[in-house]
Amino acid sequence: MFKTRVTELFGIEYPIVQGGLMWIARAELAAAVANAGCIGFMTALSCPTPEDLRAEIRKVRDLTDKPFGVNITLLPTLKPVDYGQYIDVCIEEGVKFIETAGRNPEPYMAQMKGAGMKVIHKCTSVRHAVKAERIGCDAVSIDGFECAGHPGEDDVTSLILIPLTADAISIPVVASGGFGDGRGLVAALALGADGMNMGTRFVATQEAPVHQKVKEAYVDASERDTCLLMRSLRNTIRVLKNSVAEQVLEIESKGNAQIADIAHLVGGGEGREVLEIGDMDKGIASVGQVVGLVRSIPTVQELIDEIVNDAREIMTRKFGAMLGGN
Repeated sequence: MFKTRVTELFGIEYPIVQGGLMWIARAELAAAVANAGCIGFMTALSCPTPEDLRAEIRKVRDLTDKPFGVNITLLPTLKPVDYGQYIDVCIEEGVKFIETAGRNPEPYMAQMKGAGMKVIHKCTSVRHAVKAERIGCDAVSIDGFECAGHPGEDDVTSLILIPLTADAISIPVVASGGFGDGRGLVAALALGADGMNMGTRFVATQEAPVHQKVKEAYVDASERDTCLLMRSLRNTIRVLKNSVAEQVLEIESKGNAQIADIAHLVGGGEGREVLEIGDMDKGIASVGQVVGLVRSIPTVQELIDEIVNDAREIMTRKFGAMLGGN
């Protein structure tokens, strides 16, 4: 029932992907997702150095013998990053799957493909997905406007963006942005995707290495409890509403805001503290609108079991009954 181009590409049981989550997608979470029959991507830049990433990769291998990957987000940073060195470590450690995001990964494609890696690129528009296919990516993860983090500047929701992308390219498509349960999995497949990506939903699991108060905040939040920052800078990010986000919005509302005006509020260090100490007003935390569907803090295995069982129920009983089956 769940054999798709995504399950075949990654060699997994269910077409569910845990994408990169800064500071969160570490060995424990990626391994738990892998052991549940899906694929998890560790976030390379959560590791301060390439050698730290090497240690994290080896830690995953101590926890699972199932497929996993590494996310490398190619974005401008205050401290320059040698992405090539991170990729070299992945190659040396035998990592077979790389998820790229942010900027065009073309400068690194020869390095990755030359090592036999499969590359999935995260996009926020059809045109970027078309470019990803053209430069040799093996799949794309298409982010709708509902997603956490950077949704792009086009404001196109998953309901429209996924089928448009599926129509425009021939490589596998992973639906991302707004997905968190069995209904979402069925919807993603019906829209033409080959699987679904979840980020926010995986944060509220027992294995996610974040403070319990963060997970409880996700459970308490509604679909209206996110907001968009840095729109005026055309570097939009969706985060959980809190006092810090309100300060950023106030600065932006005055017009002509520069990154230097808000850097002390949106810096990664403060966001990391939110996750580690559970003070939800310490910094900003990337959260998708799907947080409104988060109602529990299960283990990853429990979450995947529930999603798969619910999806099967919908596809067999509900849809079967509609079509006149048993």
